[in-house]
Amino acid sequence: MDPIRSLDQLIADLKGRPSRRVVVAAGHDPNTIGAAARAVDEQIAEVTLVGDRGRITELCDDFEIGEDTFSVIDELDTEAAGARAVQMVRAGEADVLMKGLISTAPYMKLILDKEQGLLPPGNVLSHLSVVELPAYVKRHGKLLFIADVAIIPAPDLAAKLKILGYCIAAAHSFGIAEPRAALIAATDKVNPKMTACTDAAAITELSQRGEIEGAIVYGPLALDVALSPEACAIKGLDTPVGGAADILIFPNIETGNVFYKASTLLAGGRLAAAVVGTTAPCVLTSRADDEESKFLSIALGCRLAG
Repeated sequence: MDPIRSLDQLIADLKGRPSRRVVVAAGHDPNTIGAAARAVDEQIAEVTLVGDRGRITELCDDFEIGEDTFSVIDELDTEAAGARAVQMVRAGEADVLMKGLISTAPYMKLILDKEQGLLPPGNVLSHLSVVELPAYVKRHGKLLFIADVAIIPAPDLAAKLKILGYCIAAAHSFGIAEPRAALIAATDKVNPKMTACTDAAAITELSQRGEIEGAIVYGPLALDVALSPEACAIKGLDTPVGGAADILIFPNIETGNVFYKASTLLAGGRLAAAVVGTTAPCVLTSRADDEESKFLSIALGCRLAG
């Protein structure tokens, strides 16, 4: 397949494929139901709402959404609705899980449950985002895959390798055969006092030995030389990433979260996000996310579901 280079292209590509099945945990959520209805209307997903049927009916009336848009499973208790949604994914009745009107803590607890959850032994739960930045699209004509910005405060070397693997797999699902992955730090030199640098150097060495497949991986790299060929030229830095990264692996949650929020608030970016490492993609959006971001996150979940 040709690489997907924009989020609109992602939607267009999904329209030509079989719809994936999305289940919303506590689907009686006014901040989610519009995005879910759009996913159905755009023919990228079939959506089941597990939640308060009466409230769902009211919301559909309020938003002028047809009553046959969704399948509805009536469950008044929010956490019970979450548990039912997770069980549907485990049973193969849904391909993507989405958070509705359930708090993040119980939602994550259900996902992480060792007996009935969605995280396989040995995997790391991570938050992966796909960001469309106007300036980067204009300069390089492509998207950025970034992690982790929301779940792991300070990933160690083993966690960073898992996160990198998730990002590589996501890029492959977008048709990028050999994505360029930059391991971000504050400097391009290996400072032994900075864990970001020493971890990046260790991962780079693994890549150079052929132990990381399917991507060009290099670090440590400061953000400017990860994204700008001109910065590389000015600094005299010749790297395999070449100032045109597809993937950014952040050293800690502060770095990633600031980049994530600056991308939308200051740079006019659009983004989609999902929790990965699980047996199925899990959409975890913020109350501050607009309907478009929720819709795009559903689309990302559908793409990652295969």
